[in-house]
Amino acid sequence: MRYHNITHDDMKNGDGLRVVLWVAGCSHNCKGCQNPVTWDPNGGLPFDEDAKNEIFDQLSKDYISGITFSGGDPLHVMNIQGVRELAAQIKEEYPLKTIWVYTGELWENIKSDPLIQYTDVLVDGPYMQELGDNTLRWKGSKNQRVIDVQESLKSGEVVLHCPEY
Repeated sequence: MRYHNITHDDMKNGDGLRVVLWVAGCSHNCKGCQNPVTWDPNGGLPFDEDAKNEIFDQLSKDYISGITFSGGDPLHVMNIQGVRELAAQIKEEYPLKTIWVYTGELWENIKSDPLIQYTDVLVDGPYMQELGDNTLRWKGSKNQRVIDVQESLKSGEVVLHCPEY
């Protein structure tokens, strides 16, 4: 797994203040993407122990609500195993911190992926420039959904996180 950045005290990519891991690698190639530099799976930096320690240092702070995996696409073939392992470690060490995942994949296609068991909120679907709206909360285009993963798994149907948004 490779990454481009680790953002501290982020308020735009999920509830509360968060640490965000911006992974490298995305095959969706969405027109108007805000982060096309992250498409190349060989771009950025190797995710190493220093990067992992930086994330865990941020998560140890009481005021940090959790981690958001974004990019790029955390579910890209070059990222998914590393993201799964990191999410599992985070849930074990910080069970009250939330895990958000942004992906261009659809819930219906990934709901059985092992990563989902560690995920609290999933923002799914490709960014669609023609449906873009900068007033939307936590998503870039109207086709995307902000899904309460654990409630969706319990009910067997998609349950939106804060459906008023």
